[in-house]
Order: sequence, then structure tokens, then C-alpha cells
Amino acid sequence: MTRKLNRREFLKLGALLGLNACSAFPAKQAATGRARVVVVGGGYGGSTTARYIRLLDPDIRVTLVEPNPRYLSCPGSNEVLAGWHELDGLATDYARLQQNAGVEIVTAQAMRIDNQNRVLTLKDGSSLRYDRLVVAPGIDIRWDAIAGYDFAASQRVAHAWKAGPQTMLLRNQLRAMPDGGVVMLTVPPTPYRCPPGPYERASLIAHYLQRCKPRSKIIILDAKTQFSKQALFFEGWRTLYPGMIEWLSSESEGLIEQVDADTLTVTTHFNEHRADVLNVIPPQKAGSFAEENGLSDASGWCPIDFDSFESSLLPMVHVIGDACIAYPMPKSAFAANSQAKTCALAIVNLLNERAPSPPSLINHCYSFLTPDYAISITGVYARATADKRLIATTTGETPMNADRAREARYAKNWQEHIRKDSFG
Repeated sequence: MTRKLNRREFLKLGALLGLNACSAFPAKQAATGRARVVVVGGGYGGSTTARYIRLLDPDIRVTLVEPNPRYLSCPGSNEVLAGWHELDGLATDYARLQQNAGVEIVTAQAMRIDNQNRVLTLKDGSSLRYDRLVVAPGIDIRWDAIAGYDFAASQRVAHAWKAGPQTMLLRNQLRAMPDGGVVMLTVPPTPYRCPPGPYERASLIAHYLQRCKPRSKIIILDAKTQFSKQALFFEGWRTLYPGMIEWLSSESEGLIEQVDADTLTVTTHFNEHRADVLNVIPPQKAGSFAEENGLSDASGWCPIDFDSFESSLLPMVHVIGDACIAYPMPKSAFAANSQAKTCALAIVNLLNERAPSPPSLINHCYSFLTPDYAISITGVYARATADKRLIATTTGETPMNADRAREARYAKNWQEHIRKDSFG
């Protein structure tokens, strides 16, 4: 049975978990023979893992492999759609991770895992040896999941579920839409990256439309019958955007059968809907690197051991972040950051011939509805002793009578803090 967690308890617990991780070993605890860890993927999960391994044991050599010289954060990308800031405001490079934490940065694309010889081959033909490998590949789109919506269609009808050109495509389409137009979002079944993200997106698009195109409307076609923070979103929509946002669940519409990118039409089991701006958020899976190297199962996601996040399919390889199966923990930046610390501590333990400790994991997800109105949800997770499942031990949401402006200040502080914590 889960227990509700209030904010003070959450903050105390978060501080305690961070303290336990950072004080687990003396600063100069050495790994035998200067072990080497290679991390694939420089998002919140991969960068945090690399940084915390170095913090926990500076004698371990850590190399981060990432094809992009800078990282564009998905958290915050909905704010770009609303016009609150520019895309460059989401960018972080890896200079501080290298300078302050001593992480070696290799700007290249990882291609193949030779786990028998513990070698990672890169696209340019070079290779890196490892004692432990961490894979944080994020998500990829299931291009075969919706009839009519493939990669080519996404160049006209944005998914915008990866920050970058897709974000700008959708933003430009919103700017070009005439007042009185219909913006339509389609939401996939779970699991997918950032469960409350589509509803925050609808809220922030509404914030833009209310200011610039007030006669417009937003329709959400949802593959689910309920969603994260639903009552809180509904209350906010009634208060802030009365009559502007309409949510249609699969119970009333059925699942999406087809998308026509030319006519901006979505066909469901029961109806056909046409939009002026269409945003299709399709079903997802673990990043292609995981699939190509045998780390994902039939679900498309990567099964792991919760004590260490070591792959259930490939020993000595750990998978964290959106790509891994960590239900009931959601796929979020906060979750990836928390998983990364657990993984880092486990790897340091394993390389020092110690058993990993039972995990203590946490997630806290903020959603903006205006710049000064935010809501959130919290979960704390542990491994069940009997069957090694991951379970939620405490949960909590923003109370209905909470100060939404204060919550927005917390959300902005979190955005700043997690970048510093993850990227040094």
C-alpha cells in the first residue's frame, strides 16, 4: 500500500537519497586496476551516470559517447512552443562535465557492442574497451504504429517529441495558423516519454493562442481513458482556458486508425477529425541502439535488474532512462537522473567487488499551465523483497488548494538544478 507524501517529506527524502549516494565511499576509494566505464548517450541519464561515477570513485576512468556536441533538453520544449524562450535556451554542452568531473567526451555515434570482448565500436571504425557499459539511448518512434504516419509524414506533421527541428516545425505551424483554427494533438497509449507532457503541451499552446489567436480551439485525441494529473489539468483548463481545450478519450473515440498528413485528418474507430495544425505524438520504443544490440525485448523496451540497472539480456551492460522497463516509475528526466545515481553507485560497488545496495528511486514531475501556474506529481520507489518488482512506496500530487504560483517557482528552480546536477 502506498502512502501520500507531502512536500516537506519529499524534499527531506530527496536530500537524504543524494547524501547517501555521495557519501557511500571515501573520496579516494580506488577501483581495482583503474577500471573503465563507457556511457552511451549524453542526456539526463547518461550524463548523470558519468558524473556520479567520477564523484563516487575518481579512480574509475569514465568515457561518455554522444554524437551531438550539445544536448537539447526535452523538458522545456513545450515552453518554446508557447514562445516563452528560444530553442537555444534548451542547449547544454559537455564542457563542464569534462572540466569539473573529469569525464572524457567522445563526440561520435556508438554502433556495436561486442560484449564478449567488452568492446564498443563507433561509427568511424574506432573502438573503446570497457569493464562496464552504460546505455542511455532515450526513445525512438514506432514508425509502423499508425497507418499514414511514417518518417516522411513527420516532416509535415510534427511529433515534436524530441527537442530540435521538430519543435520548431510545430512552433512555426502554430504561428502561421489563422485565428479560429483547430490545433489537434494525438496521445499514444502508455508507456511513452513524459506521461503528462501532452497535456502540458496543450496547456502551453492554449496560453499562446489565448494571447494571439483567441478564437482558436485545441482537441486532444487520447488513446487512454485517464492520464497523469488529470483532475489538476481539468481544473486548470476550466479556470485558465474555458471552452478552449477539449479532451476526447479512447472510450468515446476509439483508437487512432489512420493519419492523413496531406489533409491533416485523423481517423479514429468512430469518427474523422480535421485540424489546421496537427501534432501526432506516436507510440515509442527504446532508442534504436538498444534494439540493434539485443538490449530490448518484444515490448520494444529494455528489461533490467532494479538493484543495478544491469540488462537482463546482456550482462555487464546497464540500461537507464527512458529506454529501460522500470514500471511503475514513469519515463522522465527526473526519473532518469534518479536511476543514473542508483546505477552509478551500483557500478562503483561492483567494480570494487561489493554487492549493489537495494535501490532508492524518486520521481517528481512538474507541468506548467502558464508561466505562473504549475502542478506536480511525486513518486518514491523501491524493490519489492519477495519478487524483485519495483513498487511505489509513497506518492503525492499538488493539492487542489495549493499555491500554483509557488509551484511554478519550484518548477523553474528544478529546471535549473537538474541541468547543473546532470551536466556539472
